[in-house]
Amino acid sequence: MKIIQITDTHLSPSKPHFNGNWEPLRAWIVQTGADLVIHTGDLTVDGADQEDDITFSMDLMRQLPVPVLIVPGNHDVGHLPGSGQPVDTVRLERWRRLVGPDRWVSDHGNWRLIGLNGLLFGQDDSEEEAQFAWLADTLAARDGRRVAIFTHKPLFVDHAHEGDTGYWSIRPAPRRRLYDLFAAHDVALFASGHLHWTWKGAFENTALVWGPSSAFIIDTLEREMPGERVVGAVIHRLGEDVSSEIVPLPALTPYFIDDVVHEVYPRSVPKQVPEAAQ
Repeated sequence: MKIIQITDTHLSPSKPHFNGNWEPLRAWIVQTGADLVIHTGDLTVDGADQEDDITFSMDLMRQLPVPVLIVPGNHDVGHLPGSGQPVDTVRLERWRRLVGPDRWVSDHGNWRLIGLNGLLFGQDDSEEEAQFAWLADTLAARDGRRVAIFTHKPLFVDHAHEGDTGYWSIRPAPRRRLYDLFAAHDVALFASGHLHWTWKGAFENTALVWGPSSAFIIDTLEREMPGERVVGAVIHRLGEDVSSEIVPLPALTPYFIDDVVHEVYPRSVPKQVPEAAQ
């Protein structure tokens, strides 16, 4: 089975800065002969607040000739408590109404594919607990199948038992719960996006992949992270085992978010301190 993982497309009808990469990405997906596309979140520029961003992006996803499974990113449903756009019932309802479930399971031969809402990890609420209970049940019922998990945020950035990285990865407490579930079940792959860096590694018996954004890379706005800055996609081949190939796509424009962040995400631009206050 051939799966194409795409991520962080950041599509929008009102902020079309990265929309030009959709058509060459779509054309490449078509020519790969993939069986399935999995989008690991940040489908939109601002679906967390703009319903039109979601409907526009879903219209584009329906252009693909193969099934598409999608999990949300922080720009789709919000982020951690205390952030400018926290996950809440309104944002979750919007996603579920316009896209579908924010967690899912899909069986294909000897593989069970699981999609998780990575933005629920660290919420410390009933939604997070419901997802953990569902995940435990879904893994327990895999009936001998191998497991590949897809979500938006990576387990960690620099090392498997690091502290809280805030915005960038799953917090330590839910991460430990995931590790326990991985150890109890045959989780062969954990694939994510979010970082706008691409990397392959492993934690114990689980292969880890950070998919590259198809929209933009980050220059100096954030710190260096492991891996590479490219725009592209990932090909996962599932047979008796899993192999994953990160594919840079020269047909995509490697936009730098640094150049347009003040237009696309003005909330993330540091406020300048007036000279009189310095």
